[in-house]
Amino acid sequence: MSTLFDQLTDKVSSKDKKIVFPEGLDQRILTAASQLASAGVLTPILIGNEESISKKAREIGVDVSTCTILEPSEYAEMEEMVKSFVERRKGKATEEDARKILLDENYFGTMLVYMNKADGLVSGAAHSTADTVRPALQIIKTKEGIKKTSGVFIMVRNDEKYVFADCAINIAPDSQDLAEIAVESAVTARLFDVDPRVAMLSFSTNGSAKSEETERVLNALEIAKEKDSALVIDGELQFDAAFVPSVAQKKAPDSTLKGNANVFIFPSLEAGNIGYKIAQRLGGFEAVGPILQGLNKPVNDLSRGCNSKDVYNLAIITAAQAVAE
Repeated sequence: MSTLFDQLTDKVSSKDKKIVFPEGLDQRILTAASQLASAGVLTPILIGNEESISKKAREIGVDVSTCTILEPSEYAEMEEMVKSFVERRKGKATEEDARKILLDENYFGTMLVYMNKADGLVSGAAHSTADTVRPALQIIKTKEGIKKTSGVFIMVRNDEKYVFADCAINIAPDSQDLAEIAVESAVTARLFDVDPRVAMLSFSTNGSAKSEETERVLNALEIAKEKDSALVIDGELQFDAAFVPSVAQKKAPDSTLKGNANVFIFPSLEAGNIGYKIAQRLGGFEAVGPILQGLNKPVNDLSRGCNSKDVYNLAIITAAQAVAE
């Protein structure tokens, strides 16, 4: 696990990336921000009252003197931000609305990213996923050609690394969604030095069963191939046919994957969430994420049960996503 983050730290340390932390008074955030700043990995931007944040930092014994602290109500460029927000929302918010909305730390932080005053955002230690993702979808929005964001986990065990998606966002993805998830998950895999070999998972392998669910995966495969003709991808495949060469030889002898897949696209959120937790709890894998993908700029969501190490690691991932843009 340390090797994974050592590699990512090397990628971002010389790039001077600025990562926004809207929850500037949270002890876990302050601890991680202090460590990131002192190590020179990136520049944390803490959102909140400077006096309150500094006092809290002293109380818990951390140094945030080299972090940037911004308070929305005192922000010198708020009028510029208000105008930019109104323009981005295209008639869905007045300037009066914007001045109220932008006092919310997540909206304020997301606008810093949108206006290129920061490179990415990490939130969720004290907020719900919706509170983190909603401003990102409204302001930063998804990349051209991508309709929805999705959430992946990097599953790590010693030197093994696999990508599982979507395990966090889309409950019942259609074929277009699954294709987008597959292509974006390959991009994420490369960020972690995984050469993507993508399996579109199902309960069927190459037509061993036929249903609306298997047809959805087959259609997704064709759409993904159209989106990225160079992508090494196959489906529909059961997990063992995607992962075990001897099984692949019997069930899918013509598969381009040959049982060596390392990026796994689950047909539903239900399957993905169950799958990554089984690998985590029974297989001894560490689950890094969820990492949000498909957005124009990186925004990532912490678990409210996170610790300072989780914050530190997700900030490095967010900075690495920004470097890769």
